[in-house]
Amino acid sequence: MSSPEAANEGATAQISAPLDDTKEGKPGFETNVVAAEADDFPDGGLRAWLVLSGAMCITFSTFGYVNAWGVFQAYYQETLLKDSSTSSIAWIGSIQYALIFLPGLVVGRLFDLGYLRSMLWIASAFLVAATFLIAQCTKYWHFLLCQGIVIGLASGICFSPSTAVIAHWFKRRRGVALGLLAVGSSVGGTLFPIVARLLITRVGFQWTMRIIGFILVCSLSFANLTIQRRLPPTNVSGGLFNLKAFRYAPFTIYCLSGFTIYLGLYTVLTYIDVAATAAGVSPDFSFYLVAIANASSGFGRFASGYVADSHGPINAMIPTTAIAGILTYAWPFAQDKSSLIAIAVLYG
Repeated sequence: MSSPEAANEGATAQISAPLDDTKEGKPGFETNVVAAEADDFPDGGLRAWLVLSGAMCITFSTFGYVNAWGVFQAYYQETLLKDSSTSSIAWIGSIQYALIFLPGLVVGRLFDLGYLRSMLWIASAFLVAATFLIAQCTKYWHFLLCQGIVIGLASGICFSPSTAVIAHWFKRRRGVALGLLAVGSSVGGTLFPIVARLLITRVGFQWTMRIIGFILVCSLSFANLTIQRRLPPTNVSGGLFNLKAFRYAPFTIYCLSGFTIYLGLYTVLTYIDVAATAAGVSPDFSFYLVAIANASSGFGRFASGYVADSHGPINAMIPTTAIAGILTYAWPFAQDKSSLIAIAVLYG
């Protein structure tokens, strides 16, 4: 779901670094952002917009790519992995989604220490290599390793610092900048399902994955050439994980709620293609539901960033998360083409 995703990115960028207890028992923020409160944030200009453009290419190549899983789920069920159960195949996509967030525990700390460039280059190389290797996969564990584990981890390593670096360049307009950042994944989530479905019927699965790999080479190369931190590295106290931060109840509740949100946020995007086919919708159209949901999410991503700037990121997350939950319960009752389109658009 795009709106809570964009708003969550906005909140995360503002409180992502470790916290320390103060004498008053409240957290002391030692982030690069807060350390530079007196500094002038560009909030625009060629350099700032180039960084944002590069970061959008990261979300295009990571979240946008991963959000296209619904098309692969349907294709694998019908062809390459037809001897595997639907739930087993779904584990590949589930692991992708889980691992895209897991590296953040370490990547955020490495970003603080100044390892932005090296992380991006290495993770980008693994992401591209794994995509090309998917073309050669023939067994379930091949797909699980390449598409589930490697792409999930590589995407997570790329995604986390691309979100954090926006806070170096934008302050007053940070919500809008993060909303635009999230639009990158909307574009990718719209493009990749259509590219995959159309190319598979024309050039076959192997060349489809190679073409997607070349698309990633272009987008990730631009990202690596343009993304740059503005503030100096900071060796914050508290160690790698700084578990003392979780003594502060609001921060702990926020982290737990964010974790819980993402447990179910992508269920619709994963299964709506398969659900539509089961409801009698033509497979030639059902795959477009993933693209429709991601395309409509472009509005939600930008709008949530705008609302976060004016009313706060949590105030943007709460109602949109509630709507996502309601729509998830309403989704099984959509049994025809028009109602499924409505669910895809509203959920997006």
